[in-house]
Amino acid sequence: MRDVSILGSTGSIGVSTLDLFDKSGADIRIVALAAGRNVALLADQALRWRPQVAVIEDEAGLSELRERLVGSGVRAAAGRQAVIEAAGMRAQWIMSAIVGFAGLAPTLAAARSGAIVALANKESLVCAGPSLLRIAKLAGGAVIPVDSEHSAIFQALEPHNATHVARLILTASGGPFRTWTREAMALATPQQACAHPNWSMGAKISVDSATMMNKGLEVIEAAYLFAMPPERIDILVHPQSIVHSLVEYEDGSTLAQLGAPDMRTPIACAFAWPERMDWPAPRLDLTVQPLTFDLPDLERFPALSLAKQALAAGGRTPAAMSAANEQAVAAFLNGRIGFLDISVVAAETLERMDRHNMISDVGGDLLEGAGAIDAAARRLADEVAQGLKPRARA
Repeated sequence: MRDVSILGSTGSIGVSTLDLFDKSGADIRIVALAAGRNVALLADQALRWRPQVAVIEDEAGLSELRERLVGSGVRAAAGRQAVIEAAGMRAQWIMSAIVGFAGLAPTLAAARSGAIVALANKESLVCAGPSLLRIAKLAGGAVIPVDSEHSAIFQALEPHNATHVARLILTASGGPFRTWTREAMALATPQQACAHPNWSMGAKISVDSATMMNKGLEVIEAAYLFAMPPERIDILVHPQSIVHSLVEYEDGSTLAQLGAPDMRTPIACAFAWPERMDWPAPRLDLTVQPLTFDLPDLERFPALSLAKQALAAGGRTPAAMSAANEQAVAAFLNGRIGFLDISVVAAETLERMDRHNMISDVGGDLLEGAGAIDAAARRLADEVAQGLKPRARA
């Protein structure tokens, strides 16, 4: 029996993780479940899995959570600090799936516990990748990527041949606007941006997929995870989402990992590593449709170039870019800016921060330094967004 915690249990990744455990009959004991605001679903999960503690980050939900868990033996807690404490509880395997910068502190706490951290939070790597990996290693644990693209590379990259890798190739579905013109994209609504053709994801991640910022963030993640310089990481648009990524070796061999577009597959890989687990996984039928690939359009999706520039700049620049993008996505979802403005806000924020020497490798505590850059980028991104003229939307 393995002790397991799930951070972000009510999100798409958390729900998929629990569904995988249910369908596979995995021999587990849940230590902690943590969620943001969805009290009802968190309580249902806690009553089903009986963790030691169920934590809701939104403190306003604590009273309701306690009421729903009366007599269950499950302790209820609330608040950001409670989530961090739950992340640090002794577990052997921890799913880190809290979206955005809010997931950094819990992920670091999980890494310090010495557990295997199944990482689905992009921002943790983007904001503190080298430090996070070092902390996990020193604690005797490991970080295993759950993003389908990085899981694919993790599976195809042969450790004994790591020095012979020519390049990593991340695949991208292209999102819902893959064939749209910039004129049409300018009028896109949040509902359209969140309608991903292949994957079921939360709003923020879905919008990142629509702008292809998610792929830019993944380039940064891959550079840190696999110690690969950015010039040796490429992107191919693959709308079928069957080939999840490829590893090209110096001898001309290219290894690819294929699978149905189902997040339970990379979750299963992370849970069973270094073994494999049996569960009723969807099987591929490669006779059904052709597999196609194309180069991304950098003019329609400028977030890709922005992310590579941030990676090349190094230091705290990726963290600043991630925060500015997160704030811009929130502004778009709230109807304050247009879809094309998201990348404009992120780029302008970085330009202003660089011009005023606001991006620096802040010393001292890791979280405080990352938090300072994050807060500064968010404030400036809000200023940039407020200065944009509202776009007419359909």
